[in-house]
Amino acid sequence: MRKNFGTKAWLYPEPVLMVGTYDEFGNANLMNAAWGAMFEQDILTISMSNHKTTQNFLKTKAFTVSLATKKTLVESDYFGIVSGNKEVDKVKKAGFHSFKSEFVNAPLFEEYPLTLECELISFDEDGRVLGKIVNVSVDESILTDGKVDVKKLEAIAFDPMGNNYVIANEVVGKAFKDGLKLK
Repeated sequence: MRKNFGTKAWLYPEPVLMVGTYDEFGNANLMNAAWGAMFEQDILTISMSNHKTTQNFLKTKAFTVSLATKKTLVESDYFGIVSGNKEVDKVKKAGFHSFKSEFVNAPLFEEYPLTLECELISFDEDGRVLGKIVNVSVDESILTDGKVDVKKLEAIAFDPMGNNYVIANEVVGKAFKDGLKLK
């Protein structure tokens, strides 16, 4: 038997995306945005309404997207609770450290080990952001044999059904291989 819940935003898991921008004074800003996905091989999309972050990237034409981690859970949640329009430096309050991307006019953060560096393609009236990925910056601490190790990354995901953060880093199969058993 099944139960109907109507219209819900219940895709699972939803990556917890940390969007980094510079404001008009060159200060780093971070925002938690869970509704994002790959759109094409080098283009991502995020659903956002108007925020300080959107105002920032409309001016700079660039932003970064980092994956929140188990280690940064508290700070990452905080970046989604407090608005960048408030008179508080969220990055400083969280004790985070930013540095400028070599590829786009946006900050990277030492605390996030995997970051997509993006040029703004568009931001439409419905709040859809498209960004072209021009580089992926990865801290060596999460590499094993030169590849990203998801167990070391410990990226968290948003569970929209329970309003929880979860970690999904157990390998349960091999993509493009396991299904060959049925071929």
